[in-house]
Amino acid sequence: MLIGISPLLSPELLNALYRMGHGDEIVLADAHFPGESFNGNVIRADGLKIADLLGAISPLFPFDEYVENPLGMMSAVPGDELDPSVEEGYLASIRKTYPDTKPSERIERFAFYERARSAYAVVMTGETAKYGNIILKKGVTPVA
Repeated sequence: MLIGISPLLSPELLNALYRMGHGDEIVLADAHFPGESFNGNVIRADGLKIADLLGAISPLFPFDEYVENPLGMMSAVPGDELDPSVEEGYLASIRKTYPDTKPSERIERFAFYERARSAYAVVMTGETAKYGNIILKKGVTPVA
C-alpha cells in the first residue's frame, strides 16, 4: 500500500496512468464492453464501479485542457435512452478534484469503438449501468 493512493487502483492501472502521455486516452469500460476485441492492453478492475474509479483516478490524472472536452461517453443508439444519473455520478466524482469539468462529449457507438481501439488501455470494470463507458484524455502534468 502507498499513502495517498486509493487502494482501488491496481499496480497495473497505476502503471498505465503513469506511462500515458498527453493526448493519450484510456477507456473505463462497463462489464459488458467488448474490451478484449478492441484493444490489446486490457486492465481488469472487476467488481469496481466507474464512479469510484474516477474518484480514485482524478487526483492523479491531469485532464487535457487543450481539447473541447477530455471526457467522452457513448451516445444511445436509436430507440434507447440514456440514464442521466450515470453521467451525473461520474461528473460528481471528477468534480471533487476538477470542479469546473464540463459534461462529456457524446460519441456514436461505432466511433466510440474506434476510439477504444486506439486508446492506450481499456479498463474492464464491474459497472453495470447501460452506456456506462467513459473515455478520459490525459493532459500535461503541471510543473511543480
